[in-house]
Amino acid sequence: MKRRLTINKIILALSTLSALIGMGFLFWILGTLMYKGLATMHWDIFTKDLVNGGIRNLLVGQFVMALIATVIAVPLGVMAGIYLREYNSDGKISFVIRNLSDIMMSAPSIVIGVFVYALYVDRVGHFGGWGGIIALAIMMLPIIVSTTDNMLSLVPKELREAGIALGGSKHKIILQIVLKAAKIGLTTGILLSFARIVGETAPLLFTSSNSQFFTLNLNEQFPSLTVSIYNLATYPDQASKDLAWAASFVLTVVVLIINLGGRYLTRNRKK
Repeated sequence: MKRRLTINKIILALSTLSALIGMGFLFWILGTLMYKGLATMHWDIFTKDLVNGGIRNLLVGQFVMALIATVIAVPLGVMAGIYLREYNSDGKISFVIRNLSDIMMSAPSIVIGVFVYALYVDRVGHFGGWGGIIALAIMMLPIIVSTTDNMLSLVPKELREAGIALGGSKHKIILQIVLKAAKIGLTTGILLSFARIVGETAPLLFTSSNSQFFTLNLNEQFPSLTVSIYNLATYPDQASKDLAWAASFVLTVVVLIINLGGRYLTRNRKK
């Protein structure tokens, strides 16, 4: 008994130490980002485009691509998850799709960027916003598929049986009972996947590239906040580096708000 208690205390101490080290690095990064970002923050960066030392066009471009990618990925991902759980839960096809989805979730984002470059950008002959949208949608899709599959598996089968007893058809039971019961988990998964793609850089380097000017034409190089941060950080002048710090701070705040907002909304719905 003493040996077991000693081992338990050692493991607990190591776990606590690891957590403190991880939290220390996190607060170090956030503290540096806040210090550098707030020191270079001013209102003009939100009213001017990159060509004039602002990030207005970058914010618009980043969210336009992320929102359109979400509109594409969410219906496809939810329908795929419904098929996996409700129509072919234990089939061989579902087994293959689940494994492929897990592999896609762990695939490096730069690989997806290169894939979309070879499949789309190289064929059309130029960078464009549509290439970035395709890459972000591909990144988002496996997260939504996996989340939908897992959340639907948590819905009690008694709810489905009750729907059948009332004479409901298969699709009505799914739409009106199963999806409503799993809406909290589905909403959380969608928000987390959106928060991930809105901060991606690597796939956009090979697809949408970047633009210093304001544009909503998705057939040409499209402004991106993350790609601009990468580019500005490599420039030799201090003004570009300061703008990169300010843009990084804004992006971090946006992602943090999305995550906290999603958790707050789903918590209230659960209550």
